[in-house]
Amino acid sequence: MTVPDSSRMLLDAPRIDRILRRMAHEILERNQGPAGLYLVGILEGGEPLSRRLADLIESFEGVRPPAGALDVTLYRDDLSGREALPLLRQSHLPLPIDGKKIVLVDDVLFTGRTVRAAMDFLVDFGRPARIMLAVLVDRGHRELPIRADFVGKNLPTAHEEKVLVDLSPGSESVTVVRPSSGDLHA
Repeated sequence: MTVPDSSRMLLDAPRIDRILRRMAHEILERNQGPAGLYLVGILEGGEPLSRRLADLIESFEGVRPPAGALDVTLYRDDLSGREALPLLRQSHLPLPIDGKKIVLVDDVLFTGRTVRAAMDFLVDFGRPARIMLAVLVDRGHRELPIRADFVGKNLPTAHEEKVLVDLSPGSESVTVVRPSSGDLHA
């Protein structure tokens, strides 16, 4: 991933790994172990994070919670405002969600609209005992009353900044990109 000059890397691979280890322990502690846990990543960024959290929980507890993935595209409230047709990806829930303690996982929490779409998706497919939210980065600027239960890093940003999360093996990073002064007046 090429990063523009007006950017700053905030998290590198070792730091992301430490954060995910802490988050996995927090998830286990809050839920008194892995029983009934079900990790569900929001595509794109949340899905690899949910798999990594499941791997970590398995390494700590010897039990791997199921991990699924959701494409919330059709549940979004901004479909009519898009010029191009959205790209749909396949959701995957390996087991029923009824009665499970769902940990919804995403890379960045911003306005809260993606999380709302994910919750709508989940309740269309069953009745979980509980839905919790785990995010690698919470950047603020909420438009809906949504709060993460597990946060890797609180990262106050300007509204126009972008947070780029790269989870590619060997180049993991979280970078904040500021728009150039020409982009602000466009």
